[in-house]
Amino acid sequence: MRRLALAAVLLLGACSAGPAPSEVVPRSAAAPQPANASTVSAAPSSSAGAPSCDATASLRPGPLPQAGQMPAGSTMAKIAQRGRLIAGVDQNSFLMGFRNSFTGEIEGFDVDVARQIAKAVFGDEKKVQFKVVTSAERIPMLQSGAVDVVVRTMTITCDRLEDVDFSQVYYQAGQRVLVRRNSGITGVEGLADKRVCVASGSTSLGNVVNRAKTTVSVPNWTDCLVMLQQGQTDAISTDDTILAGLAAQDPYTEVVGARFTDESYGVGVPKGQEDLVRFVNGVLERMRTDGTWSGIYGRWLTPLGPAPAPPVARYRD
Repeated sequence: MRRLALAAVLLLGACSAGPAPSEVVPRSAAAPQPANASTVSAAPSSSAGAPSCDATASLRPGPLPQAGQMPAGSTMAKIAQRGRLIAGVDQNSFLMGFRNSFTGEIEGFDVDVARQIAKAVFGDEKKVQFKVVTSAERIPMLQSGAVDVVVRTMTITCDRLEDVDFSQVYYQAGQRVLVRRNSGITGVEGLADKRVCVASGSTSLGNVVNRAKTTVSVPNWTDCLVMLQQGQTDAISTDDTILAGLAAQDPYTEVVGARFTDESYGVGVPKGQEDLVRFVNGVLERMRTDGTWSGIYGRWLTPLGPAPAPPVARYRD
């Protein structure tokens, strides 16, 4: 399916009478910016007095209960009684969480992780309701109880642990840079006099705002891709997982430079639901040992290279 999507992009490019997106196109009027785009002049302030912590050390799982037999009174039993897991995911990050234009279904690496959690509760991975959330909506949706979990390229940080809980690390990413081919930009060090696009509510924003001349914040990463294609920005900077998906959608772009951050993804869980954290960690342990994690990687993330070993779990108890 991904090959079909890419082929469609290439076919459209071949049939178009217009110039490639990497060419400079004279414009009689400025192209409109995405809704809610804004210029950011300083890194977002962190939570006041947030302590340092061992962010990626989670809670040790116990034995996984049998699907369909959740412990009485547990968070998982409440989810089972409802009849579905509600998972916050993305629909704009190709490879990680995106809406398939042919089927209308949401797919991707993160989506399959959420399905595995549903399977562990119900014995059926289809008993999950996906709720689309932006980067900025992830924590509020968990705090309000609108979702049971968030599986959306969410980096575990000490600041975020003040507001929500996290599983163990299920994927290790790193921030890089996406540019138009032949731009002359070779990595993050080339952004000092450039205009860079990032998504609001992401750790990527704080990592790049002081490295670029101008930083533009938008709700979704696909908004950044449109701005890059229209010449409104010189680069996009975020996790390599997200950039690989954007590059697959536009063959006139490329990911450049080495990783300059470590981004440890965890499943977000409402604060205080320790039983659900331990349960999710049990699911991730099983995925790591029975080959499920590697199979999901092979299905979605081969553009990033051969499957690495799954992240090693770290626990604080």
